[in-house]
Amino acid sequence: MARSARRSRSTKETSVDVHIDLDGPAATSVETGIPFFDHMLEQLGKHGGFRLDVKAIGDLHIDTHHTVEDVSIAIGEAFREAIGDKSGIRRFASGAFPLDEALIDVALDLSGRPFVAWNVPLPECLPLGNPPFDPQLAEHAISSFATAAAITLHVNKRSGTNVHHIVEATFKGLARCLRDAVRIESTGVPSTKGSL
Repeated sequence: MARSARRSRSTKETSVDVHIDLDGPAATSVETGIPFFDHMLEQLGKHGGFRLDVKAIGDLHIDTHHTVEDVSIAIGEAFREAIGDKSGIRRFASGAFPLDEALIDVALDLSGRPFVAWNVPLPECLPLGNPPFDPQLAEHAISSFATAAAITLHVNKRSGTNVHHIVEATFKGLARCLRDAVRIESTGVPSTKGSL
């Protein structure tokens, strides 16, 4: 059974179309109008081992917040639909993910219960790219995704001084954990309750 989904989201602030295929190939086509955010979403698809297509038009003349939020929600909703009833998946994943001086711990459970614990303090930094991506939006993007996807997620920074490295290590770590957690390794739903 194909583990893929499409999601569209349209508001007065944004128009978003997302396609995700959890079984690959690991390829991305991302256009949000925010180059740094595009780069982070490309990390998500590449290191997650899945196909991710995103096309978004947002009110970037106001700021990047609305676009980042709505894209993240749409990706989360598509991910949740694509994973289906979760039969046979590994479900849990965790790891420590470095990028030069930055080291980020990520642990997640495809539990169906959205919860995010975020402990990633960032040094003071100017926004990244043009139009500018406020690094504080990284938390909002990942939290919006995890909530929409109904994932329990813990993210902790062990070290890091370069904001770009910290944020990118976080997205790569999330991607690798998603890749591991969706892997089919058995039959049946991985829960004593019989459903997730």
